[in-house]
This record gives sequence, C-alpha cells and structure tokens, in this order.
Amino acid sequence: MSGDRRDDRGRDSRRGGRDDRRDDRRDDRRGERQDGPRDGRSRDERGRTRSGSRGQGGPRRGYSESRPSERSRRSTPSRQVALEGLRLVREEDSYANLVLPRLLRSHRVSGRDAAFTTELFYGSLRAQGRLDAILAACIDRPLDQVDPALLDVLRLGAYQLLDMTVAPHAATSETVALARSQVGAGAASFANAILRRVGEKDLETWIDEVAPDREKDPTGHLAVVHSHPRWVVRALGDALAGHGRSRDEIDELLAAQNAAPAVSLVMRPGLTDLDELIDNGASQGRLSVFAASWPSGDPGGMDPVKEGRVAVQDEGSQLAALALALGADDLVLAEDHHWLDLCAGPGGKAALLGGLTVDHDADLLAVEMQEHRTELVDRAVATLREAGCEITTRTADGTTIGAELPNRFSRVLADVPCSGLGALRRRPEARWRRTPADIGRLGTIQRALLTSALDAAAPGGVVAYVTCSPHLAETRLIVADVLQTRTDVEQLDAREAVRAGVLPSARGDIELGEGPAVQLWPHVHGTDAMYISLLRRLPEPTDEGTEAA
Repeated sequence: MSGDRRDDRGRDSRRGGRDDRRDDRRDDRRGERQDGPRDGRSRDERGRTRSGSRGQGGPRRGYSESRPSERSRRSTPSRQVALEGLRLVREEDSYANLVLPRLLRSHRVSGRDAAFTTELFYGSLRAQGRLDAILAACIDRPLDQVDPALLDVLRLGAYQLLDMTVAPHAATSETVALARSQVGAGAASFANAILRRVGEKDLETWIDEVAPDREKDPTGHLAVVHSHPRWVVRALGDALAGHGRSRDEIDELLAAQNAAPAVSLVMRPGLTDLDELIDNGASQGRLSVFAASWPSGDPGGMDPVKEGRVAVQDEGSQLAALALALGADDLVLAEDHHWLDLCAGPGGKAALLGGLTVDHDADLLAVEMQEHRTELVDRAVATLREAGCEITTRTADGTTIGAELPNRFSRVLADVPCSGLGALRRRPEARWRRTPADIGRLGTIQRALLTSALDAAAPGGVVAYVTCSPHLAETRLIVADVLQTRTDVEQLDAREAVRAGVLPSARGDIELGEGPAVQLWPHVHGTDAMYISLLRRLPEPTDEGTEAA
C-alpha cells in the first residue's frame, strides 16, 4: 500500500520512535549476552552510546558510559577507588603504599569501606600472578590481548570471588557494574561471562587445575600458589640458603610476603613517648625501642602524626637505622661529630638518625639525588629541626660524596636503592615490575654507593650498608666485592649493634643468625627483609715515637 511507511526492520516510522524505544530496552536486556550494540546507534571504541537530546535541537552531551537502561548502575566507591589505584600503579608506576592513602582521602572513603578497599587493592596486587593464571583458563585469548583496564576489573572481581568473604552474586554484579561504568557496556558483558566461570570453582580447586605439579616443577608450583614470579621464588630460596637458613622455609617466607603487614609507627626521638600514643589508640611495638603498633587503617589523622612527631615506618627499617645510631657507640673509633645519610629519601631513617644526634653533639647531612625526594626528607625532619637538631639536606649524587667530602664522617648510613624484594608485603607491585636484569643494574649503583660511603667515612668511622632486599647479589656479594678492592676496611659483627635498638623484653629472643651481617625476615621477625652490614674504616696507624712522647 502506497501509504504504508515502514523501515527495513518493518517498523512504522509514524509511531514517533516508540518501537525504537521498546527495541532498545529489549537489546539492553540482551547486552549481558553480547558485546556489540543491536540498536544501530553509534558507539565508540569502548562500546559506549551517544547520549543527548535527539531531535530536541539541543547539543549532544557526548558519550554515556552505558546503555540507557543501565546508566544508573554504578559500582561502590570502594571498588572504584581500588580500580583507580590499580590504574595508577600500572600506568604511572605509582607505589601502592603511597597512592592508596591519597585516593582514600580524596574520595572520602573511610571506616569499614576503607578497610574493604585496602584489602581489595593490596590483595589484588599480591595475588595478580595467581589470578591471571585462573583468568587465563577462563578466557579464550591471551591476557595481553585483553584491554588492560578490563583486566584490572577482572582481577578485582576474581579476588572478591576467590579470596574474600563477599557474596558471589554481589562480587559479580558489582564488578560488572564497575566494568560498565569504567570501561563500557561490551566490557560489562564480557566481565559477566568470565566471572561466572571463575565463580564455578573455589580457590583450592582452581589452584589444583592451574598450578604446575610440585614434584615436577616446584618453582612453578610455588609461583602460582604464592603469586610470585618464578625468578623471585628462585632468588628468595637462594637467599634463605645464602643467609644461613633452610630452603624449606620458602613456603613460610612467600606466605608472609603475601600477608597484610601491621601498621608500625616510629616515635621521633625526644618529641613524643609511648604513653601519648597509647592515649591515641596505639600500643607498644614488637621489636624497636622507638616503635608503636597501630591497630588498623590510616593513622594520619592522629595529632602526633600530623605534627611530624610520629610517622609510619616498618620496624625493620627502624632497627637498621638504630644499629648505626645506637649500636655503633662502642664501634666508632673516630671523633663522633659528623653523621651522613647517603641515600636519605624519603627521610624516615634520616629522622631517626637526626633525632639521636643530640645525644652525641653531632650534626647530620642527609643527601638525596632527586629534588622531590629531598623535599620529602625536609618534611620528615622539619619538626626535629624546630626542636634544635642540626640536620642539613642536600640534593646530590651519593656516588660522588666520598670524593667531595673524604674522611669526614664518623657514622655513615648507605641505605642503597635496591629491588625491594624484602618489602613485598607493603609494595606488592614490585614483584611484577622488577626483572632479573634490574639486579645487575642496581648492583653497579650499590657498589658505587658503598665505595663512596667508605671514602666519606673518617678513619675509625662506621658505615652501615643497608638494603630492603635479601637477594644475595644485593647483600653479601656487594659487600664481598667492595671489601676485595680495599685494604682499609674491616667488617664488624652487626648482631649486638642491632640488639641495641631492640626492646629489652625481646633482646634475648630475637634471632639474628650467625653474623657478621644481620638479615631480617618477614616470616621470622615480622619485619621487612632488611639486610644490615657494618663496616669500619681502619684507624690510621699511630706513630710509636709520638705515642711514647
């Protein structure tokens, strides 16, 4: 009939688009089962539709994040913050332990929601290797062909399903909503399908399926079960053996590196005491004489923290600084008035050293190569300076300080840049960023810094070589290599120096190995895996004739 106005889908165009809207809703319901649009409207590369006043004469408002019937669907702020944190870690190489507190504050996530976000964010980073092995079994293409943002969403969803006590339907629906709002409608359909597959089995069943057999491939098995790269598993096993422990402890060590660490506080010397922190909700620390333990969450709202009298610092890091500041009192054979922190950023150890210079009538020079990290040091020591501590900061290359200021300092801390394999509890992203090639590159820098530290030390002065890694190529081998090149240096037994910073109640029980260096362990000491070696420049020979006179 000549008056019949129908389009190619048989719809009457005179009905004002009502059929279109019904078809749109029907297509929306199908969206959970397909990736692309069925309504013929324009979508961008992320699967989002154009929104705006169609036929109203007004301007288009750009792309919406989802189909019309889904535009009200948004995931919780907690999950959005966790996803944003993963993106910053992935795209900008941000440190997990620095980015999360900032995001929690900026998004005003607190209380139980902040605790949930923290577990989800850190847990997903720690478990990334294991989660990827499981997701790879559910996805029909290599993971490197999945949109990185969508892969982050899938990791968050899989972690909730397998590792947290979130109800399966909530974990899936909230993650699908997150994918829809942050990546697109097609991504939401894909996430829905994949997470349903993940949720069909529990974690133990999945590990049995995706982990290599322990007898045939023990390293591969541990890499999946404990979510560490293969090379890290091997390196940590070698480190246990090389530092005098049993390789059989590898399961305990890897498990400890996946456990969320307690929040440790450090009291700036002379600026507060334990009673004040207890009044604020803290308790005594486990090992360090300057430590306190915070129950959970971010202590940044506590007045002593806001005022710079208290800070967050692992007890292993505290013991490393205290071994030099307290434990070396009987080891220094030089005039004890000038101290040096050679690699001071971000300033935690410099603040401990600087606070203890007063008792020795000494000053501290804190050197940092990068300007922004020097600013962090200035911030860390500001309150101590106001209290009268003589602390100077300087932006400079630590490898040149020994030549510029030779034979000057009685105590030198060389807390050198390292792989961070000893701090994976706090910086879980480091395990996925580092490669074996980094160890060799860092070794060159570490040797140069230790050499510079020894050159800067006065005869009779003591150098503390410190790393937050147990890797043999960053610890024992560095010290051995440098000692081979010098005849004016001796290695000291660091065990009693470390004990000097330990609470009296714990001194008799702490395991410090066979010496002469000390290697701390997460599964033994509950700290980061700090390595502490003490070296002394040999005093200059005394002229016998002068001595007799």
